[in-house]
Amino acid sequence: MKNVVKSIDESSPLHGRVKPGDALLSINGNVIADVLDYKYYAYDRRLLLQFRTQTGKLRLVKVRKDDGGDLGLEFETYLMDRPRSCANNCVFCFIDQNPAGMRPSIYFKDDDARLSFLMGCYITLTNLTAREVQRIIDLHISPVNISVHTTNPALREKMLCSRRAGEVMDTMRRFADAGIEMNCQIVCCPGWNDGAELERTMRELYALHPAVNSVSVVPVGLTKHRDGLAELHAFTPESAAETIDAVTQFGNNCLAECGTRFVFCSDEFYLRAGRELPPDDFYEAHTQLENGVGMLRLIEREFLLALQCSDAPDGVPFSVVTGVAAAPAMERLLSAAKAAFPALNGRVYAVTNNFYGESVTVSGLITGGDLIAQMRGRELGERVLISADMLRREEADFLDGVTLAEAAKELGVPLYPVAADGGVLCDAMFGILPEIPAPRADAEVTEYCPYNQSKRKDG
Repeated sequence: MKNVVKSIDESSPLHGRVKPGDALLSINGNVIADVLDYKYYAYDRRLLLQFRTQTGKLRLVKVRKDDGGDLGLEFETYLMDRPRSCANNCVFCFIDQNPAGMRPSIYFKDDDARLSFLMGCYITLTNLTAREVQRIIDLHISPVNISVHTTNPALREKMLCSRRAGEVMDTMRRFADAGIEMNCQIVCCPGWNDGAELERTMRELYALHPAVNSVSVVPVGLTKHRDGLAELHAFTPESAAETIDAVTQFGNNCLAECGTRFVFCSDEFYLRAGRELPPDDFYEAHTQLENGVGMLRLIEREFLLALQCSDAPDGVPFSVVTGVAAAPAMERLLSAAKAAFPALNGRVYAVTNNFYGESVTVSGLITGGDLIAQMRGRELGERVLISADMLRREEADFLDGVTLAEAAKELGVPLYPVAADGGVLCDAMFGILPEIPAPRADAEVTEYCPYNQSKRKDG
């Protein structure tokens, strides 16, 4: 059953009047389909809520509270409903490039508009019904994050393998007319949607500015597990540089015309091209951090500001273990910290991604098996700092199922997941450490095995 209450906060106006197991049906006569309806209709001061009890009886409950005040209900699922999967078969989909034998959730393709609004996830719009499009407009759900990739209808249908993919601009124009803010991303694939097609996409998205607030361009990520998939090629340093030049020139024109660059390349483009990242202020309000746009510059700024306020380090030797792409930036930050505090005793190690292939260089896709295999026997010191993005937050494990505790045991040193925040990183280097997460009590426990390549069952 949907909308089932899991618990009620003691400070809730519904405490003692609603029980765990009751299902919320409506608020002020409005049917509650999921968390978006709940958050929207629960805003008002006076509410009339209808519940169905576990015995099937209907119960009406009146509530008075402050405008916007939380009702203090926790539901059995975050969305109050099942997450919606993607019906596309995008030629560049990273999910399809996973090896067999991983946990089932790895193979779930999310394309849920509710998560776009609540958690910043990107959606293609192809899986929205007409009712859901209208609900976004009626509830003024904003911003919506959209995976556009191309505005060429025929090319988008081909890239997403969806007949509805070509409707994207029609839906976005409806959102723009309704005052819905949108942020967009373009996964750029050489020979598909780069060059003239990228120019067209940037131009047609800019025509919807300011409703389209920002656009990120990120290079396609390719793993070594692509048997039977569409033929794609990675960006070379030369083609990455060409794309940077095209996006930068378009952004310069936008800046001169309307005061914002509007479109930005991700950090990964600059790293692939071997180019220096732009200065931090180039990225304006950092609206595309989730796509790795300006992330390294922001971390650098935060780190250097925190360094100015730091006390002497605790002197405990440590290591920063990161991906190949971020390693040079981590080296520079550590060098800056050592210049200010010579007693700081740390080093940086880069992990090559053997699980997905060496072309995958980001920290968030490092597996526990690769980390253990490559760091075993190294001088790691008394603590290891890793990116928190390597882990599933609740289960505290890596993509290959290796837990944080297992990795720490294998290496003989505690591992501390550090958030993508320069100040937190600086503190961790100096001995102010983040909490080591414990796995959920109901998390699945598996025996440590670096690479489980057994065939997964379809369906």
